[in-house]
Amino acid sequence: VVSDCWQSHIHPTCQSDQSIHSMQVSQRIRTRCPAGQSQGQRTPLSVRASSSAVPAVTKTVEAAKLDLADSFAFYKKAPPSQKWDAAKEIATTFRAAKAAGALPRWGAALENIKRRNVFQNELRQVGIKDPGMIAIPSARNEQAFMLVVVGTTSVGAVAAGAFLPGQWGFWGQYLIGGISFAVLAIGSTVPGVLQFAIDKFSLVFPDYKDRVVRHEAAHFLIGYLTACPVTSYSLLLGEERVEFAEARIGKRLIEKTLEDEEIDSLAAVAVAGIAAEGQQYEEVMGQTADLLDLQRILMRSRVKLSALQQQNVTRWAVFTAGALLRTHKREHEAVMEAMARGASTMECVEAIEAVPL
Repeated sequence: VVSDCWQSHIHPTCQSDQSIHSMQVSQRIRTRCPAGQSQGQRTPLSVRASSSAVPAVTKTVEAAKLDLADSFAFYKKAPPSQKWDAAKEIATTFRAAKAAGALPRWGAALENIKRRNVFQNELRQVGIKDPGMIAIPSARNEQAFMLVVVGTTSVGAVAAGAFLPGQWGFWGQYLIGGISFAVLAIGSTVPGVLQFAIDKFSLVFPDYKDRVVRHEAAHFLIGYLTACPVTSYSLLLGEERVEFAEARIGKRLIEKTLEDEEIDSLAAVAVAGIAAEGQQYEEVMGQTADLLDLQRILMRSRVKLSALQQQNVTRWAVFTAGALLRTHKREHEAVMEAMARGASTMECVEAIEAVPL
């Protein structure tokens, strides 16, 4: 997960200005036609706004949703040099849609984000099956991969020595047996080279797909509930992630010093996948990247955190994310279902908002 997001509150006195700015952004985006449509394919915003057949509130809500969909489409097609500007437009459009009443759940959990001391056993209160496994990266996939490699090459070497004639058998068993040592050497020096093979191998586990969808849906939902402007997501092998707009903090995370309140919001999003997996399984597979994201966030803290304080932030963040996932279980399941069928980012947003209050 790219957790470079920031909490942003909409002040009531600014709502009208934000709505106007949203319309301006919408016009710019629609001029670019990011979705590959001609401008004549969708009714212009000014025409929609002047229609008398729909109540004013409904027109504003629908216009805000169209603007957000256009922002997602532009971000998806934008080249790397324009991703930053596209992300800023998504953040602006999210705030405008919230002000228009189109996204009542976006940022709805901000008031629940308040750090406190959390002990390990408290994690069971939010459904974590084995709190002792939190923050301990799993090596299940790597171990299973190496077991298969060593086992198959060992059997192959013995078979080559037994059945191949003469020198073929002699050299064959050494060559086949040496594969295990080559794999171990590569894993020790350049482990990234083996990661793709290990990821492909992990597909043999029946829980793989459910873990990935559950994990990424949790990042998506907790980010949404804490007002992080989500920009995209992916479930592709080796590219599993949910991306959020760095534009929410006004500058890139690496350039920003974070206050405690800001750390708390980001931390809950970073470990949401860990909480989701921990509620369903004894062992959490996908926490290495999440913990790295969390560490990167904690390093930007204005107040230097001790090792014990960082451990408490980790436990508290998992506890908070787990509590939100239990409270919003239906929303989490709705996002999982949407992601599993390959829904767009906008469709995932609509799936959250479609759950009855």
